[in-house]
Amino acid sequence: MLRRFVLIILALTFATPVGAAWYADIWYNPDESGWGVQVVQSSTFQFVTFFIYGADGRPTWYTAQLTEDADGNFNGPLYATTGAYFASPWNPAQLTVTTAGTASFRPSSAYRATLVYALTGGPTVTKEIQRQTLTPMVLAGNYSGSISGSVTGCTNPADNKSAIRGRFNLTIAQVGEQSATLTFSFVDDTYKGMVCTMSGPLTHFGSLYRIGGAQYSCTGQGITPGMTSANLERLYPMQQGIQGVWNASAGGCTQTIHFAAVGDWS
Repeated sequence: MLRRFVLIILALTFATPVGAAWYADIWYNPDESGWGVQVVQSSTFQFVTFFIYGADGRPTWYTAQLTEDADGNFNGPLYATTGAYFASPWNPAQLTVTTAGTASFRPSSAYRATLVYALTGGPTVTKEIQRQTLTPMVLAGNYSGSISGSVTGCTNPADNKSAIRGRFNLTIAQVGEQSATLTFSFVDDTYKGMVCTMSGPLTHFGSLYRIGGAQYSCTGQGITPGMTSANLERLYPMQQGIQGVWNASAGGCTQTIHFAAVGDWS
């Protein structure tokens, strides 16, 4: 019965580009607050600005231009930049950009990474960093969108699905930074009336949230009620809506489901 429940859910999913690795944020080491890096990303390219300090304790300006490799790491040159005094008229003749070494941003998850930078003729620095959270963000609201994904690893190979799709209305209830409940109400003609709910504790990393071990269940015509768990990752509240991905294993299958939705601002 649980297997049937899972497969009905999966029949409503499809694959989207939101699965692309995206690391634009402020990153730091929480045990070394006071320095960090800001990552601005364009597809497979990152522009990284460092706010760090020199041997004399004074702020030092470095930037890096990094390109993604086949392993999902970003590597490239590190630059030292100087220019005109900020309170004076800008003088292009005073601008200097010097290759100062190399840098590498190596993500271990959507939330954490290893930063390695080596100065020419100087030290190599290795730091464990994570997204820096600024203020609480609002997930709560009403949305409409689509889900996408795949079903893999099924005990019965015939149950594997490579591209499954569906449309939904989504309501999110949020209790501050503590927890959230996501309720997906599907609107496709075939599955109209089916409702799936995920609920669990929130963890906040920079511009993203995650819900680990969310309670996950569905109801609707022809569905035997059941309960499993899911991990909701990369929950990203955007200006116009929200996106994220969930992973769940049940009934001998593994789900990887992406979703994106726009908010109801009426």
